[in-house]
Order: sequence, then C-alpha cells, then structure tokens
Amino acid sequence: MSLDELRRRIDDIDARILELLLERARLAAQVGGLKEAADAPVYAPDREAALLRRLTAGDLTPLDAEAVEAVFREIVSSCRGLQRLPAVAYLGPEHTFSHLAAHKHFGSAARLLPVGSIGDIFDAVERGNADFGVAPIQNSSEGVVGITLDSLLETPLRICAEVYVQVNHYLAARGPLAEVEQVHSHPQVLGQCRRWLREHLPGVAQVATASSSAAAENAAADPAVVAICTREAAEAFGLTVLAEKIEDLPDNRTRFFVVGDLDVPPTDADKTSVVFSTPHRAGTLHAALGAFAEHSINLTLIESRPARGRLWEYVFFVDFEGHQQDPGPAAALEHLREFCPLLKVLGSYPAENA
Repeated sequence: MSLDELRRRIDDIDARILELLLERARLAAQVGGLKEAADAPVYAPDREAALLRRLTAGDLTPLDAEAVEAVFREIVSSCRGLQRLPAVAYLGPEHTFSHLAAHKHFGSAARLLPVGSIGDIFDAVERGNADFGVAPIQNSSEGVVGITLDSLLETPLRICAEVYVQVNHYLAARGPLAEVEQVHSHPQVLGQCRRWLREHLPGVAQVATASSSAAAENAAADPAVVAICTREAAEAFGLTVLAEKIEDLPDNRTRFFVVGDLDVPPTDADKTSVVFSTPHRAGTLHAALGAFAEHSINLTLIESRPARGRLWEYVFFVDFEGHQQDPGPAAALEHLREFCPLLKVLGSYPAENA
C-alpha cells in the first residue's frame, strides 16, 4: 500500500477506536449511577488490576505490555472521572517520583494533592481531605521507608494497591557543567548516584534538598547549581539535561502503597501486608515465621522496626503472596493470632509486576 492508503486506514481505525471509547464512556457513566445508588466506591483496584492483566496477557507485538497498560490506565482514569474525580494525596511537590507514581496509578482524571510529608499523606486521607494517598514504601537500592511503616502501624487506613516506578535520575542545570559548584538533590537521590558523582563530579559540594523538584528549582535560580531530578522536573524548570540515567544501579525501582478506607476483594494474584509482635522470649519469631512456612506461603518482605515506647523490643512487617481471605493465608493469620500480642493486617491488594 502507498503512504496515503496506509494513512487512510489509520484514520478509519482511529474513528472506530473513538466510537468504541465513547460507547465505553457511556457505559461507565451508567455504572457510576448504579454505584452512587448503592453507595459503592468509584475506585475498584481489584477490577482495574484484573482488566490490565487480561489485556496484557497475550502476544502484544509490536507493542509491549507497558505501553498497552499505560493507554488503558488513561482510559480507565477518564471513565472513572465521569463518575467522580478521586482526590489523591502524595509527597510533593510536583514532578517528584511520588507525583509520577500517583499519576501512573490514577491517571490524568484525578485531583493530585501535594503534601509536605509522608505523615501528611495519611493525615489528609484520615481527615477526609483526600480519598486516597500514595506513599513510598521501598526502594530497590536504598531499602524500606521507615516513616511509612510507622504510619501504617498507627493508621486505620488499609493498603489498597501497590505501584512500582522505574527510577531514572537526570543531571540538569541552567548553565554549563564546567561552571557547576554544587550538586543539589534529595539525600536518597544523592545516595543512589554516589558512584557517578564520585567519577564525574569529584570535589563538588553535595547539598541535600527536600525533594528533587526543589533541587531543580534551585538550579533554575543559580547557574552554579546542578540538580539531580526527574526529566519532568528538568523540563518544568527550563533546565538543560546534561547527563541521563546517572543512577548507580540500572534497575532502580521504588515501590509505593496506595492507602485508603477500602477493603479490596481477592483477585487471582494478590499480596497481603501485616505487622506483628512476638512475646519477648527465645524462638517466638521462628514460630511466627513457621506459620507461613507451614501453609506454603511465600514471604516477599520482612522488616523489623523498634516498638515505640518499649526499649529493645521490635515489631515485624511482613508482605506475603496471597489474599487474607485465601485459605492458606487465613489459616496462617489465625495461627499468629494465638500467640502474637499484636497482629494487624495492613491490607490485601492486587500484586503489580515489579
């Protein structure tokens, strides 16, 4: 076919896609009416996760699963927005990885609300100022985020979903690299780029900022400052990207939790997060972990945190495969309840491919 013929076919396909999108939107609006009448939540992470898994399960050549998922997340977001725009609190400001995580999961049809701290994320949802919150929980190179674990222990909110964001860091400045006197970024970002900074900017002072976006703002105001930030932040502040993907580990990802006042039904691939304490005597942690082994439950994370107000005592955060309503996990949790002074199920939620 000629170029004109190919373009005509693409135009025809686009028209059909639009027709189907409008039909989907009309049906979604009807679903919204039924949900409102039943006082049911607009956001259904189990339904959305099942949809994305089904659509990306087969051979998608020449596209890939990530591209297809991105398109359909926006379709779902737009249709959800016809019912109600969810308000989502995240660790601001804009153009940080927390902002990217919130946008990735909820799409463009959401009110994204930047807040000043991780504690403020939970507070905004608990007070009803936001419907959901997106909080960082774990980075593949820097480990868990302790304040998020502590907040999960104290909050009545539950984990509704998890989100993984690929972390790529960009060196950006207003002036040339030769004039740089300081490199600014969030402490964790500086830590993720230690080797690159040692090799390429030896002796240049490193200045910690509240966020990578704040670093980009500093760089925009001073040509002697270079920022390590997201590409989005560099573009927003009119900076020139001097080096791309300078993180020391190429597969650097951050995991986020979506928290809210919502219990998520089981899907065919879930995770559950719990926190527990054990009696302060030998062998009790081994016994607790044995409950998971006895029921063939795979643990994906175990982390200890000091128990607040109790010197040299600890609580244990555990993620495992399965939903708390599944037979194996339910039996393991019942076993833990028999001897753990504290056991709190933080939530069961659809597992996302890391």
